[in-house]
Amino acid sequence: MAGVTKPVTVMGVVNVTPDSFSDGGQYLEVEAAVAHGLQLLRDGADILDVGGEATNPRAQPVTAEQELARVLPVVRRLVAAGATVSIDTTKAAVARAAVAAGARIINDVSGGLFDPDMSCAIGDAIYIVGHLRGRSIAEVFSAEPRIDAADRAADGPRGGLDWQTVADELADRLAALPREVSARAWIDPGLGFGKGADPEANLTLLRHSRELGARLDRPVVVGASRKRFVRRAFGVHDHDLAALDAASVAVTCEAIEAGANVVRVHNVALLRAALALYTQA
Repeated sequence: MAGVTKPVTVMGVVNVTPDSFSDGGQYLEVEAAVAHGLQLLRDGADILDVGGEATNPRAQPVTAEQELARVLPVVRRLVAAGATVSIDTTKAAVARAAVAAGARIINDVSGGLFDPDMSCAIGDAIYIVGHLRGRSIAEVFSAEPRIDAADRAADGPRGGLDWQTVADELADRLAALPREVSARAWIDPGLGFGKGADPEANLTLLRHSRELGARLDRPVVVGASRKRFVRRAFGVHDHDLAALDAASVAVTCEAIEAGANVVRVHNVALLRAALALYTQA
């Protein structure tokens, strides 16, 4: 791989959830979540992405009240510590309260599809417009393609959408936003969300990050860390986090080389070490 020379913004993940795939329950208590966030800052995170609802296929939906009870104390503490905080939510009520508490970014994997009131909750925050299809996480994953080995052997990757289609649909989401919100928005191709777990389909989308950003004239956010397609691509067992993080960092470095401006990761220290190495390569 060629050396990574471009600057990149690193977003560290703070999951305040009982059922996130890799660390569910580990940071559910406020003190544990805050301590984890502060450690991610020491490790080199530029942004802390705080979420109170898991978005994996087996996660249970939660109410806005439940989500707020989980994330608001953590957001307030991390903001008070000087962190740039992003709220990872698809709910307008949660976004609005988190911004009022000091969050400066709203990371919405649904791009506003799950809650039509989201555009009214953004205020002065940066809005990350994620790509998926569907009106709920259950709908997104129930509709995604199932690809077997024979399909891949015959036709190559078939689980995902081509980047031009993703760009067109993200353009529609941007157009639906208030002009001033759209102008400062970031975009996320939504790896793993409705694209299946086929590695090549998701990697092909990731490799067009630069084209996606140029097409829509927006910064591109890529969140490949600990996704199903990464596990499958590297043959990693579900709970071998060391191997999964190493694989995630490899894919994330590929995303940066492909033009991603912001990367969302669980293991910030490992990514920063890799970036230091690649920058000198």
